[in-house]
Amino acid sequence: MQTNVLTEVFLPLSLAAIMLGLGLSLTPDDFTRIVRFPKSVATGLLNQVILLPVIGFLVVTFVPVSPELAVGLMVLAACPGGVTSNLITHLSRGNTALSITLTAITSVITIFTIPLIVNLSLSHFMSQTAEIRLPVGTTMIQIFGITLLPVSIGMLIRYKAPQFASRADRPMRIFSAVVFALIVLAAILKERENLPEYIRTAGLAALLLNLATMLIGWIAGLMAGLSTEDKISVIIESGIQNGTLGIVITATLLKNPAMTVAPALYSLIMFLTGGLMIFFFNRKHKAIN
Repeated sequence: MQTNVLTEVFLPLSLAAIMLGLGLSLTPDDFTRIVRFPKSVATGLLNQVILLPVIGFLVVTFVPVSPELAVGLMVLAACPGGVTSNLITHLSRGNTALSITLTAITSVITIFTIPLIVNLSLSHFMSQTAEIRLPVGTTMIQIFGITLLPVSIGMLIRYKAPQFASRADRPMRIFSAVVFALIVLAAILKERENLPEYIRTAGLAALLLNLATMLIGWIAGLMAGLSTEDKISVIIESGIQNGTLGIVITATLLKNPAMTVAPALYSLIMFLTGGLMIFFFNRKHKAIN
């Protein structure tokens, strides 16, 4: 996918808008919830920060993909949970508070882990072109600018004007989701002639990564003895990643159009599997009640 004004300008602005919308629903209490839900939060963090990159590495090692696509999937695996995961968790009758907490905490942690994982991936999979490097300091500043800064602004708005934040929360979520969907759709339509080849080369790896991470989330939730609501949150947080951030990193920071394919395809796949999660867990809830 070619870098252009869409990926260079509108995509980062879209992500900032989404993160601002998330901030409108957060309070400082969300960041201290780790004390009250230590086991659930620890399980979710283990899956997202450690197991997800490991699974990503195994997938791109054993599934034939080009070095660029391998790095693209590793970038995606290094990203935190996306705002979409909070909405899907809510609609799936999971623990939304836990989902928001995991999203918030991983958004902080991955500022430090993304440059490390990406640079290791570039060195491992593209050793012949290792001159392509991701500046750690610059990357941390840019990720902060398009994630934590707008989240902080959203939280400040909520603190200063809680009624306004409450009214704006739902419209911002809808607006952000629509804008993101339109941008991804526009990017895919622009590359529609190459899309079959993209699916052929990266589709299987992206699907396996998504399904494997959700399966690991389910197993981890069972082993940790989490409640049904917390297990749902961990499953969805494990499989629904911040695809927008992955596209931003590959398109605007690494400036490698080929790498953008993997997170873009993953974003489409996770919407489909997320929809199936909503259907499955709601049907299961109705059956129990």
